[in-house]
Amino acid sequence: MTQRTGGPEALPLDVETMRETARRLLAEDAELPTAGELETLTLTLRGHMMLLVPAVEDAARPLPEDDIPRACALACVGEARMRLGLEPGRSLPQAVADALRLARSVNALVDHVVNLGAQA
Repeated sequence: MTQRTGGPEALPLDVETMRETARRLLAEDAELPTAGELETLTLTLRGHMMLLVPAVEDAARPLPEDDIPRACALACVGEARMRLGLEPGRSLPQAVADALRLARSVNALVDHVVNLGAQA
């Protein structure tokens, strides 16, 4: 795990924007983005994940090692790291599927940050 220094100098996460970005793909009435929009959404989601992973780790670290919310949060971090390490699909359907997985990870990471009390 990477160590971060939190504290007053750490900027707050914009969880509403992160959720809204994920919603662009996950909403029931979501329209299929163009290839350019999909690339932008994918890069944005990856950026959100890069901010959320250390925030979730920082929020989970003080909890006891046998704490269930801690274990769930760190499992989510592991999955997010795995998804960040995958090569994006080459076809539009593969790229959409990859972006959907990233969006679900962003939602889950935001949930953990909020549930662990790291973000209001």
